[in-house]
Amino acid sequence: MPAQSASRITVALDGPASSGKSSVGAAAARELGLRFVDTGLIYRAMTAMALREGAPLDDAEALVPLAARVTLADDGTGRLTRVLLDGVDATDDVHTESVDVAVSTVSAVPEVRAALLERQRALAATGGIVLAGRDIGTVVLPDADLKVFLDASVDERADRRIAERGLDPVGDGAREVRDQLRARDDQDRNRPVAPLRAADDALHIRTDGNTFRETVDLVVGAIEAASAAKDGSATEAGAR
Repeated sequence: MPAQSASRITVALDGPASSGKSSVGAAAARELGLRFVDTGLIYRAMTAMALREGAPLDDAEALVPLAARVTLADDGTGRLTRVLLDGVDATDDVHTESVDVAVSTVSAVPEVRAALLERQRALAATGGIVLAGRDIGTVVLPDADLKVFLDASVDERADRRIAERGLDPVGDGAREVRDQLRARDDQDRNRPVAPLRAADDALHIRTDGNTFRETVDLVVGAIEAASAAKDGSATEAGAR
């Protein structure tokens, strides 16, 4: 059972590409009755639109207006995992290889990140949410009740993505996935605005060798502990 204060807790869940943020965060949120948002979907949606319309991927003037045309929709379980572009469901379009390759360029544009900052904060304003991304604990929600950084080696993350796509583990497609992940890591960690890094007070969970269930259990346990601490602090404050 979730801790009493889980209904109002804010959780920042960060990590590199294919670290499990989306799947683990969604599973933990569902188990605890929390809302879940993968903020990376917004950047992916803007990237998909830019590719579709031929907009330069590093042109703030062309990119920023696209944000207003993106909507995240509930999938019926409290998770904002469906993507609407101009009101049309385009969820499948944001998970293509072309978006994988281009999204770091779009998300590195400072004006794009600034345009989405308050929108992301508004999603978490009422609490009871797990917000996943790359700069949630450091920029978007620096005062989150709990910050978790999920990490794994490049090889581990590549193996997961290769398996998801049904690729030959020793084929050219698999090598391309590994190269793309290394390039994505380098770009995300070295961009001048909101680079990927763990917040100083984040709980760092390395998932190499873990089963999916083991990682979910670690995150659920961390949220429950933070919820109990939040509830205890509120009770103590009320007694003063």
